[in-house]
Amino acid sequence: MENLWKMSQHGTKKRKLDRSTEDYVYFDSYSDVTIHEEMIADTVRTNTYRMGIFKNSKSIEGKVVLDVGAGTGVLSLFCAQAGARKVYAVEASSIADQAVRIVKLNQMEDTIEVIKATLETIELTEQVDVIVSEWMGYALLHESMLNSVIFARDKWLKPGGLILPSRADLYIAPINDLVVEGRLNFWNTVKAQYGVDMSCMTDFARKCIMNKDITVNPVTVEDVLSHPCKFAELDLNTITLEQLRDVRGVFSCRCFGSSSIHAFCVWFTVTFPAEEKALVLSTSPFKPETHWKQAVLYLDDAVDVMQDTKVEGEISLHPSEENSRHICIRVDYVIVWANRRIDRPSKM
Repeated sequence: MENLWKMSQHGTKKRKLDRSTEDYVYFDSYSDVTIHEEMIADTVRTNTYRMGIFKNSKSIEGKVVLDVGAGTGVLSLFCAQAGARKVYAVEASSIADQAVRIVKLNQMEDTIEVIKATLETIELTEQVDVIVSEWMGYALLHESMLNSVIFARDKWLKPGGLILPSRADLYIAPINDLVVEGRLNFWNTVKAQYGVDMSCMTDFARKCIMNKDITVNPVTVEDVLSHPCKFAELDLNTITLEQLRDVRGVFSCRCFGSSSIHAFCVWFTVTFPAEEKALVLSTSPFKPETHWKQAVLYLDDAVDVMQDTKVEGEISLHPSEENSRHICIRVDYVIVWANRRIDRPSKM
C-alpha cells in the first residue's frame, strides 16, 4: 500500500508559492502572541531547553552563542544566565521587537543583541562557539527551520562548536482511533434517535476524516498498537541540506493484540549532549504531552489486525511542492498476518 500525506495551511494548499511569499506567511504566523504563549507554556519543551543549556554551561560560559529563530528571546536569556559572553538573538518576525523589551527588562542588553532579520541575510562580526535553536515543527520537519540551523552551522559555527540540541530521531507506530470509530458510527445511530436514516453519510464522513492531510492530535498510550519504530536519525553536526530534502527510513513492528489500525502516528525526540547523561526532549505518546502532540496519518480504511500481525514498510519526509516550508510524508507499507501478506491498492 502506498499513501502520501501533506501538512498544509488554509489558503496555501492548492497553488505553489514563491519563496518570498512562503517566508512572509511563515514569519507572519510568529507575530502573534498566541503561538509564543503556547510554546513557553509547554513546560516539557521550555524546561528541557533550560536544563539542556545549563547542563552545557561549561561550554557556554564566556563564549559566543547564536540563537536561531529566537522568538521572544527566552533561550537567549537562558544562555546569558549560563554565563555566555555574547548572544546573538536572530528573529525575522515582528516578535523581535518584544524580545528587545524582554532582554532590557531582564537587564541583559549588554550581553544579548537582538537582530531583526532572517538568518541567511545577517552579518556577524565574529564566529560563534554555540548554536541554540528550537527549530522543530510538527512531524519534526514542518516549517523547514532546520535549514536555517544548518546554514548557520556552516557559515558561523567554529570548528568543533556546540549545537543545542545536537540530534533528532523520528519514530512511527500504527494506532487505533476510537474517536474516529465513534464519529463514523454516529451516522448509523441517527435513525434510532430522530427517525431519519443517515447511514449513507458514513462513507462521506470517512473520506472527510480519514483524508490525506497530516492531522496533529494527542495520541494516548492505549491507542498505540506496537512498540515504536525509530526510522531516522539526524545528526545536526553533519547533516546536509541535500539530505534534508528526503529523510527516509524503514520500519517493522508487530501489533500487540486484536484491534483495528486507523492510522500511523509519527513523533520525534531531540537530544542535548551532557557530561554525564544526555537530556532528551520527547514528543512520544508514551511521555507527557507537548504542544507538538503527534502527527497522525489516517489510512483510507481501517485494517483489522491480531496479536503479532506484522506491519512493515518505508517512510519518507520531503518538502511540499506547493510550499517548501510544509512537509509531505509518504508511507509504503504491507500488513502480514500469519505468513499471509495483504496488500491493497491505494485510493490515491
